[in-house]
Amino acid sequence: MDEERQRAIASAGGRAAHRRGTAHQWSPEEARRAGKKGGRAAHERGTAHQWDEEEARRAGKKGGRVAHARGTAHEWDKHEARRAGKKGGRARWSEEEERSARGQREAKTNLRAGSRQKR
Repeated sequence: MDEERQRAIASAGGRAAHRRGTAHQWSPEEARRAGKKGGRAAHERGTAHQWDEEEARRAGKKGGRVAHARGTAHEWDKHEARRAGKKGGRARWSEEEERSARGQREAKTNLRAGSRQKR
């Protein structure tokens, strides 16, 4: 049986199950796992969606609004907020800014690790 015919039969079966009320009801966790698995498979096959810059921006903005409405939005610590504020309206950090921020994070981590060792 060719793939197109197989898909048509499966699709008809799915519609019939929904009409009868016997279709599988996915939990949020099940759906998340299935989507993740499908995304990995698509990347391995090279068929994953390629986002352009504008499309990614719109999706991120929509996701942010939803997260805030649900109360699941990221809570920024003061260092992240400061870095974002310095970045301002610029779309990307320059390589130099990114290296500087990375260096500052590493220095803070090393400082904290050193103070723990002294205790």
